[in-house]
Amino acid sequence: MSFSYDSKTHLLQFGSDTQTVAGVGQMKAQWISADTLAIPRDLGTGENYALYASKDASLKLEGEEISGAKPIELKEIIGGLSAEQRKKFPHLADYRALRVELDREDVASALRSQLALARFDGEGDAQKLTAFTGVQSAGVIDDLYAKALDDVELGVSFTGKRPTFRLWAPTAQKTTLLITDKKEKTARYAASYSKDSGVWTVKGKPQMAEAKYRWEVQVFVPETGKIETNIVTDPYSVALTTNSTHSVAVSLEDPHHQPKQWRKAKAKNVEKDVDRSIYELQIRDFSISDASVPENQRGRYGAFGANGAGSKQLKQLSEAGLTTVHLLPSFDIATIEEEQSQRVETDCDLKSLPAASSKQQECVTAHGDEDGFNWGYDPFHFMAPEGSYATNPEGANRVEEFRSMVGSLHSMGLEVVLDQVFNHTAASGQADRSVLDKIVPGYYHRLDATGKVETSSCCQNLATEHAAAQKLMVDALVVWAKDYKVDGFRFDLMGHHSRETMEAVRSALDELKPGRDGVDGKSIYLYGEGWNFGEVADNARFYQATQGQMNGTGIGTFNDRLRDAVHGGSPVDSSSTFRQGFGTGLGTDPNGNKVNGSTEEALKDLGHETDLVKLGLAGNLADFEFLASDGSVHRGDELDYRGAKAGYASQPGEVINYVDAHDNETLYDLTVLKLPRDTSMEDRVRMNTLSQATVMYSQAVPFWHAGTELLRSKSLDRNSYNSGDWFNRIDFSGVENTFGSGLPPEADNGEKWDLMAPLLEDPALKPDAKAMADAEGAALDLLQTRKEVGLLRLGSADLIGQKVSFPLGGSEAEPGIIVMRIDDTVGKDVDRKHDGALVLFNASPKESTQKLEELVGHDYSLAKSLAKGSDDRVKSTSFDSATGELTIPARTAAVLVEPQGSAK
Repeated sequence: MSFSYDSKTHLLQFGSDTQTVAGVGQMKAQWISADTLAIPRDLGTGENYALYASKDASLKLEGEEISGAKPIELKEIIGGLSAEQRKKFPHLADYRALRVELDREDVASALRSQLALARFDGEGDAQKLTAFTGVQSAGVIDDLYAKALDDVELGVSFTGKRPTFRLWAPTAQKTTLLITDKKEKTARYAASYSKDSGVWTVKGKPQMAEAKYRWEVQVFVPETGKIETNIVTDPYSVALTTNSTHSVAVSLEDPHHQPKQWRKAKAKNVEKDVDRSIYELQIRDFSISDASVPENQRGRYGAFGANGAGSKQLKQLSEAGLTTVHLLPSFDIATIEEEQSQRVETDCDLKSLPAASSKQQECVTAHGDEDGFNWGYDPFHFMAPEGSYATNPEGANRVEEFRSMVGSLHSMGLEVVLDQVFNHTAASGQADRSVLDKIVPGYYHRLDATGKVETSSCCQNLATEHAAAQKLMVDALVVWAKDYKVDGFRFDLMGHHSRETMEAVRSALDELKPGRDGVDGKSIYLYGEGWNFGEVADNARFYQATQGQMNGTGIGTFNDRLRDAVHGGSPVDSSSTFRQGFGTGLGTDPNGNKVNGSTEEALKDLGHETDLVKLGLAGNLADFEFLASDGSVHRGDELDYRGAKAGYASQPGEVINYVDAHDNETLYDLTVLKLPRDTSMEDRVRMNTLSQATVMYSQAVPFWHAGTELLRSKSLDRNSYNSGDWFNRIDFSGVENTFGSGLPPEADNGEKWDLMAPLLEDPALKPDAKAMADAEGAALDLLQTRKEVGLLRLGSADLIGQKVSFPLGGSEAEPGIIVMRIDDTVGKDVDRKHDGALVLFNASPKESTQKLEELVGHDYSLAKSLAKGSDDRVKSTSFDSATGELTIPARTAAVLVEPQGSAK
């Protein structure tokens, strides 16, 4: 019988009479280079193989008879894949290797066809078909085209006012450029083809500038089993129409699209990576509920220049020492309706509802996919700004408004970091919001051994290890850096990329020069989520960009070791809801939940969590040595973190320390869950500050979530990506706290509703304006202290190894107490103001007095920013030079400094 295709699996399907044939309905063969095809060892039996390539997609299998294309005989290569091939494709190392004897032109022709591999047992008339399967071809596509493609400028480039359009589509049989004029009439332009690069080109006319365009691509599509004519936008689009229906041919170098403030404003110069302090913010959250912003700018790029409450907050933070604003995804997002009139926002009177009601989430989720809110981790076009954040999403308007936002932030002295999501796309195959896969089907996405798209990232995983996918990623980042003057990039699920890809990004950005490009590419900071999971885990497909594998690159990874030690438990462990940590009372202020064990068990756990906090304070370095809670001296990489090495970094600038982010509960919400229920609001504020201080007083790069300084709450929502404005709102005026805004959406939270309701309806747990002001004042003090005391920002592993120690460690250490000493009299003098500093933490509810005999004669006093700061309790921190006696108030973090020249 003939085969068909299953649109759900995108794979070949056959009838019952082929059930004895291996590989049917799958794509188990992998063509990895022009001369080599790899197959798994379980793909049938027999020593004879044939490749079939049907230009008109007419392959048929009737019984065991194959028609529609002539067989191309293949021979097995004794010994399998070469050592070089095994290194390049480690997940295929055990595959059989078949020799393909075709010249380059014939290989290229086959790639523009429907492909299948057959395996036969026996000879001649007795030959029996034992396997018939589809062919994955990303490897051979790279082998043929990657080198020539490397230097091609894809998308639209301009020579004067004349645009040239280029699309990479090496497996397409034909492509045509479609230009749509203002009267919605479409003109067709045949494209010329480069056999070397696989690029189709149309040299345009000046009147095509600013025009709407799409590409028509005729290509074999595995999902349908046909040669399809796909009409798609340009994956290299820098501008789009509303809802991304068409690309727009905009020149980013056109002065008309360059706002004056954007051209002139510059952020503060950040000398060392650890001099940064990063504030993570979502564009819509920033202003959507801010009545001090003009209504037409709320939730939009323009709000950053509107001098509303949010802008005033950022200016205040910048003056205190904040250097960088990290914006959640702002590239073109697939799931947000860009035409405001077409959005459906909730019309419920949410403010009038009870604090623990389920009505709020019902109202919000009823239109959750139709409203204007989404975090945006669902990429559509990587090089164009998101249109829903613009007052006018058409064409170059969104470009200009985005640039104005960057200019506004730069004028506040703040760097701009853009969140990037190259680990997946929102769709693949023939789906409406699929772009890449409609142009080169089966190439851009990472496929499993049977040909299905991998989805470990939650969506359709991109394969940036493939040359053109890596090029797309690198080219996009260069556009944002050069043409928008942004200062850094954060990478979602960076561990799903290879170190090689991240190094290619770093290298391309480093090539940007101020005189030629208007940007110093070497100053651009890169960091990301170095998690190790999914089909790429443990370097299964390449050497990953994960924690401990980025050493020497200068690229940062988020440090979950410090985060979990401060919180207690882990956000991926459902039993961790009430598990305490260093910053939430473990061992020193029990919450009574059995998950924390007996007093003895809790204190032992606290000792280990304290070790992890100390390591984080020292930059989470693999080779940093200190006296641990078991009484022994350990290196960082000898400490355990859930079965992994706790210390993994070679330099402190390669570590992002944080205790909250957009993912999981806010810091305040976590303390609601973990601190004893009767903890006073004053002490909740203090523990919020102490937890932040483990980040701000560390030697690594500090990072916090917007609004944490105001005790931001999401009403206990742990995953608010689609929870609407209501659960994500921030009041930067400091009047209203959003705790007790109702039970959060059921997805990811429903199992905890019985636990949440009593907390949300407890008025004692809802911060008032005073609590928010106290938290804000303390946060500003943290920023100012980090800026004031250069010893908190040593910037190198060598200096940390020389100067940083923890004098009160070991098995006899008092629970909840950390003293970090930074001695600038050892080695090179790095702080012209100070001979030393003591960084102090007392996470317990009792004042602590410690004796440091080795510091007798030293003259330590509170850092000026704290002595003049907002917290009176911090001001009672003291050190007696004559006795070495140190007093640390309860629930307090402080920094004492020794003036230069005073050390005896």
